[in-house]
Amino acid sequence: MSTVTVHPSSDSGLLELLRAGGPMGVAELSTEIAVTPTAVRQRLGRLLAEGLVEREPVRAGRGRPRHWYRLTPKGVHFTGSNFPDLAVALWQAVGHIEDFELRRTVLRRALKTLLDRYGKQIEGRTLIERMRSLADLLAQRRVPFSVEVPEPALQRPVLVAHVCPYPELAEADRTICAMERVLLSELLGENLKMTCCRLDGDPDCQFQPS
Repeated sequence: MSTVTVHPSSDSGLLELLRAGGPMGVAELSTEIAVTPTAVRQRLGRLLAEGLVEREPVRAGRGRPRHWYRLTPKGVHFTGSNFPDLAVALWQAVGHIEDFELRRTVLRRALKTLLDRYGKQIEGRTLIERMRSLADLLAQRRVPFSVEVPEPALQRPVLVAHVCPYPELAEADRTICAMERVLLSELLGENLKMTCCRLDGDPDCQFQPS
């Protein structure tokens, strides 16, 4: 099941569902958002016309092929918490600072600003509790995260990012992934390592205590 809270009357809710869950068919979308297939097709028609989603036929045996729907690059940019063009330009500008110490100082100040803003909102005594608190905080900002607790319980929990908060930045410069890992580690008070990354073809990004 998707981790995204979807508002049935909103086309943006359907976009967020595709953003978090990946390609889906009409039946799957209808089940997730609890509306009729006819209503789903009407919304998809609008989104197709706007260039926010695309579809591809999928054959499974005889009969007419089904269609899977996914976000277009325009749809990805439209949804969620993607950084605006200004943020992309600023990140690129920081990367071009030749003075290494100055560049590091700027990045440290950016991290400190984020830590000051979000750190006090993380609650919980255990790592799992803090991870869940962080996931809830990010969900409020339309960035779906979840926490997986492997079996047996002796294994460490996993923080899973179901979408990239800044796909354009990450594709252009993977340094942002390292910065995200540091930020999550500082917020949780636990050193994390990235064990899976969407840029490597994995279905999501995962962070585990090192």
